[in-house]
Amino acid sequence: MAKHNKKRNTAFIYETLIREVVKQTVNKSKTKRDVAIRILKECFKAGSELRKELELYKPLLETKNMHPHLAEKLIYETKKQHKSVDQKKLFAEQSEIISIINKKLSKTCFNNFVPNYKNLATIAQIFDDDLKPKSKVLLETKLIKDLSGNISTESTEQNVSGLVVKKFIDRFNNTYGNLLGEQKELLSKFVTSFQDNGTEFKFYLNEEIGRLLTSLKEARKIEEIKEDENLKEKLTEVIELLEGFNKAPVDKDRILQVLKVQNLAKELQS
Repeated sequence: MAKHNKKRNTAFIYETLIREVVKQTVNKSKTKRDVAIRILKECFKAGSELRKELELYKPLLETKNMHPHLAEKLIYETKKQHKSVDQKKLFAEQSEIISIINKKLSKTCFNNFVPNYKNLATIAQIFDDDLKPKSKVLLETKLIKDLSGNISTESTEQNVSGLVVKKFIDRFNNTYGNLLGEQKELLSKFVTSFQDNGTEFKFYLNEEIGRLLTSLKEARKIEEIKEDENLKEKLTEVIELLEGFNKAPVDKDRILQVLKVQNLAKELQS
């Protein structure tokens, strides 16, 4: 079986850029983060061959607990649709985005850890018409197994996640009162963050902390706070707490701190 070239794997390019956005957000490098976002928007825009092929990866990556017979049909239909992708244009667009990443970000971007890389490689090889029949059959058999999944295990994980979220919410409500919408969203994403090694949660948390920092800094302009030295000092402490969040791993205690700040921000807005 030929060695898989991850730089020619459309879904891998997309995923590694998503993780680059998260990494640069955590590192507080707004310039590089914005470059990565711009590359994503421009190169994967609607109508591009990269976008067309990426859309064909999604059903094979996101589908779970499907009957093996239906999984086989899904693979067949997806491969059939893949033939509508212009391979010459796709190769040219891949070459262009690889060049842009190397020049405007860094070659190390392709070293970002992508948790589902093996699945991405399997699908890319299934799309390859030059792959030997025996290798393709073996890969498709593996993919059918992945698409079929384990219904009982996955359902249990989802139920457990739901129970943990509910328990945390109930406990917080009993102590601090009813949760705000943004607090429920934070908790839900935190509890289920194990599913993708916390990538989506880290991205969300950094965006939420940025929002809170903006809100608290704006609150410094409120007359009551400007005239109260004690309040100004406390507000500064909270801002410094949030600004230091990227220096330590996120645990339940730090999540609790964010929940309290969300309450504070809401009160200040009122």
